Amino acid sequence: MSLNVFLELVEIKAKTASILPMLLGVCLSVYYYHSLNLMNSVLFFIAMLLFNMAVDMMDNYNDYNHAIDTVDYKKNTNIIGRENISPRLVLGLLLTFSVVAGLIGIYLVTRVGLPLLWMGIFCFAIGILYSSGPFPLSGLPVGEFASGFTMGFMITLISVFINVGPQFTWSWSSIGVVFLVALPDELWISNLLLANNICDAGEDEDNHRHTVIHFIGQKNGLYAFAIKNVLAFLTIIFAVVLHFAPWTVLLTLLIIPFVVKQTRLLFAKQVKKETFPCAVKILLIGSLVQVVTFAIGLI
Repeated sequence: MSLNVFLELVEIKAKTASILPMLLGVCLSVYYYHSLNLMNSVLFFIAMLLFNMAVDMMDNYNDYNHAIDTVDYKKNTNIIGRENISPRLVLGLLLTFSVVAGLIGIYLVTRVGLPLLWMGIFCFAIGILYSSGPFPLSGLPVGEFASGFTMGFMITLISVFINVGPQFTWSWSSIGVVFLVALPDELWISNLLLANNICDAGEDEDNHRHTVIHFIGQKNGLYAFAIKNVLAFLTIIFAVVLHFAPWTVLLTLLIIPFVVKQTRLLFAKQVKKETFPCAVKILLIGSLVQVVTFAIGLI
């Protein structure tokens, strides 16, 4: 397997959906709690990245094995069939990545405490159920919420907890601070799956995957996509007004014209290869600018 094929198998282009929320948590820890634990952050980064890659490999593996459309999708669309990758090799890789991530996670639990164990179990469960079992979350109407909440909020929350440690109080107010600051990422990450489902509507129907688009239709899915982009920017303003983030984060609003342009492109055409990248670009640029402007505010 070549490096390029491996990177496509683990969907490396979508890794911003986990890396940037983690970095956002680090920034929030420093700004709001005045605390940073570099060792914990590095260990969490490695474990999170390995498990994220394992989940994406599992997604491709399960889609390949359970595909009903064996002529076109299984042989020409799914990367395992298209690139003639051994399913056994993919299974071995995803199990290895998951075990290593789990072991690092257990070590981190010994360093920071049991709350991390319960959060880790939740994230592992969602990651496995996302593409496994008789009713994978990615093929259900709750897929967008599951991905956005887990990767946008839970990763940020874990990042804050491992950096703050005993200073972090498990109260609704503390959790609310993290939730509000992380909400733009949650919305943009959920939009990633939403855009994917909008573009794959016909293919999903052929493979009996009943995503949210099956129930609300492509048109309403596009409206939801646009509304969530608006809410993301409103949330950024609220976070600054409430002093949960430095004023420099407001510079993220400068990318509004870019987000509007990408949203219009998706509205005009719903073709996977041509316009799904619009959602990827919004997530990448939006999350990156939010983290960078947050980091500038720390200086």
